Amino acid sequence: MSWNIYYRFPNALCQYPNGSNQYGLSNFLASLSGASALVLGLVVGGMMAIDLGGPINKAAYIFATGTLAATVSTGGSVTMAAVMAGGMVPPLATTVAVILFKNKFTKEERNAGLTNIVMGLSFITEGSIPFGASDPARAIPSFMIGAAVAGGLTGMANIKLMAPHGGVFVLALTNNPLLYLLFILIGAIVSGLLFGALKKAK
Repeated sequence: MSWNIYYRFPNALCQYPNGSNQYGLSNFLASLSGASALVLGLVVGGMMAIDLGGPINKAAYIFATGTLAATVSTGGSVTMAAVMAGGMVPPLATTVAVILFKNKFTKEERNAGLTNIVMGLSFITEGSIPFGASDPARAIPSFMIGAAVAGGLTGMANIKLMAPHGGVFVLALTNNPLLYLLFILIGAIVSGLLFGALKKAK
């Protein structure tokens, strides 16, 4: 499967017609709001990694930012925390993978993976796109699983965030910075191990 086909499918799904499908995704996420925070965290976390900055990722992010205003008085949004955790996992996972499975990546990929630690910690999911583009069948499922784990753990622990962006630079705006960071790292390690194990040696 080429990345072009992979990326265009969710793009077409969510943007044609744009209004009805985005509305449908928003309704789907809203329907989960009454479910456990664990389930919502798993779903939005995984959505952040399915197209790495594409329309499904953006639908989860926009939904989460919409919860911020209503949760300021209660210390922040669990959904926003889960979304940010999920979005930070894919770039960090590439860092884990290139360190632990050096023989499976080219020199350029290893350099990109090491650079992605900055992208991941800054909540820039798009840093993982080159890896998803070169090996989507192995990279995307691996990223989604780790991102869902990070989001689900965040929801289960009821971690709240009061900022829409910022990565580790807004850890102080969560109600449990150290636990939140731990969950992000767990998700990154899960994804990195899966990606590295599934990837064929160069």
